[in-house]
Amino acid sequence: MSFDSNIPPGPLSEKWTRYRGTMNLVAPNNKRRIEIIVVGTGLAGASAAATLGELGYNVKCFTFHDSPRRAHSIAAQGGINAAKNYANDGDSVYRLFYDTIKGGDYRSREANVHRLAEVSRNIIDQAVAQGVPFARDYGGLLDNRSFGGVQVSRTFYARGQTGQQLLLGAYQALSRQIAQGSVEMYNRHEMLDLVLVGGKARGIIVRNLLTGELERHAAHCVVLATGGYGNVFYLSTNAMNCNVTAAWRATRRGAYMANPCFTQIHPTCIPQSGDYQSKLTLMSESLRNDGRVWVPKNQEDAKAIREGKKTGNDIKEENRDYFLERRYPAFGNLVPRDVASRAAKVACDEGLGVAPTGLAVFLDFEDAIMRYGKSKAHSMGLHNPGDSKIRELGEKVVEEKYGNLFEMYEKITGENPYKLPMKIYPAVHYTMGGLWVDYNLETNIPGLFAIGECNFSDHGANRLGASALMQGLADGYFVLPYTIGQFLSQEIRTPKFNPDAKEFLDTEKDTRERLERMVNVKGNQSVESFHRRLGRIMWDYCGMSRNADGLKKARKMIQELREEFYRDVFVPGAINDYNPELEKAQRVADFFELGELMVVDALDRNESCGGHFREEYQSEEGEALRNDEDYAYVSAWEYKGWDEDPVLHKEELVFENVELKTRSYK
Repeated sequence: MSFDSNIPPGPLSEKWTRYRGTMNLVAPNNKRRIEIIVVGTGLAGASAAATLGELGYNVKCFTFHDSPRRAHSIAAQGGINAAKNYANDGDSVYRLFYDTIKGGDYRSREANVHRLAEVSRNIIDQAVAQGVPFARDYGGLLDNRSFGGVQVSRTFYARGQTGQQLLLGAYQALSRQIAQGSVEMYNRHEMLDLVLVGGKARGIIVRNLLTGELERHAAHCVVLATGGYGNVFYLSTNAMNCNVTAAWRATRRGAYMANPCFTQIHPTCIPQSGDYQSKLTLMSESLRNDGRVWVPKNQEDAKAIREGKKTGNDIKEENRDYFLERRYPAFGNLVPRDVASRAAKVACDEGLGVAPTGLAVFLDFEDAIMRYGKSKAHSMGLHNPGDSKIRELGEKVVEEKYGNLFEMYEKITGENPYKLPMKIYPAVHYTMGGLWVDYNLETNIPGLFAIGECNFSDHGANRLGASALMQGLADGYFVLPYTIGQFLSQEIRTPKFNPDAKEFLDTEKDTRERLERMVNVKGNQSVESFHRRLGRIMWDYCGMSRNADGLKKARKMIQELREEFYRDVFVPGAINDYNPELEKAQRVADFFELGELMVVDALDRNESCGGHFREEYQSEEGEALRNDEDYAYVSAWEYKGWDEDPVLHKEELVFENVELKTRSYK
């Protein structure tokens, strides 16, 4: 196994173009002889499978959903970044590259990030050609809005349904290849293990979720596009089925897990309402374009709001603290997600929270409604309109921009966000960590590729808003289809692999024994109860802030909880049958092992950067303190099992095109 980033030589702005023009290719007649497995059908997986099929490869595509279009990418709301400079406000490929490097707190590879910025421009053209209904301005051109961490408008959007529309575009492309026979689709199949033959990834073991049957599938290489692992925290904005099993089973087979502690906390989520809640709902970051974040200046007012004696409207302007605008005047409410989240936590820790739990701040659209209303009235030639008319006109403008988001908020909370300020609080959203990959998106296991949120490569310690959709589609449409040829060009004489070979039978046996072990415990506690307890440990000790004592305590607690799981979990039903509880059990079992590794990684990194905030390393103003001298590297962990500490492999990060300096959004 190799641990070489394989970054091509040459100037940063020319690396990808030169490399793409000189890399190894697979001729069209040879593509027909090669089989590729793609696991996952989100934006990365669907776009990759469709593109590889269009190129002529034989693709097998797997999803545990009943339809590819049910992938979690469909839940993304706010938009997708691209360096088109349509707003003519100074954007460029370099600026997107720089914003992404800075937003990730200088913990990502320059070469990968610059490539992402380059191909971002192609994604929009691809999506428009597929019929994605991006918002348009009054002249009919594609519209843009701004997102956190930037000072330009580069985010393309389809109201609050951008992920859905982009996934439908990728799904159309995938469906075309399915109809033509170049992609064989396996719905309701979940990958449970990776098969290695001669040290290379040559297949997977999957479970048919409807029948319970284990199946062996072989190919010349395997592509994982299985998303992130935010559900290790139990409560997150992820779909309930999101898990780490495919990536973790690859880690168990020798793939390195990189930067697992880098978790993104999203600042604009609907606050948790009770202890028995199992899912959190994201409100798009686009709302921070017009919404102003604030809390009462006085604890007495905050307490009255928590007790229902006052509302946000009862607090006078002079008694409000617009803390993001106060602390970060240059970016205001559009600071990056990690910065906004920590600032909200600080406000609530000071007793200024506005939800009954004390964990919420306001996101207020009053100023935006009145501003838009006045502008609309002026354009209509209305002179001296009253406040009620201005409000009426302003609410219509806001509804056009954010209507479905406001409707969703009201249905969940029972409060009208046009009349009362929204309540929001940070929640686990995205994971920047993932399988380590080189410039070709290949893991250290030859023939195993990881794309989208499944890999670690582009976002460093914090992801900028609207960059997840960008990376997923960049990897699937415009990067992997080229770079996979570097491996497959050496495989054109390799015959198809036999799924009845010993390596496949042995791996299937391992998988069956693992499932039987969980079913045969016959304990007293539900899988859900263990997952909830694990999530609480992770959130309390490895969530928005961490410290050494808490992380050491958390590791011991996770180990004890894992042992209790294998002693007392109750998994009803049988293996060879439809069994959703067994699905959850094997996912939670993998979360235990991943959770411990996340804690180990957070404890090893003695600095604060991006979403990794160690309380021991902060400035007097409460900002993150990086240690570039000792920690400017990717932490790639080799898992050794329960009884051994994982082994750390360091990929040193070299910055030749940006200056390493403390992030400032002031």
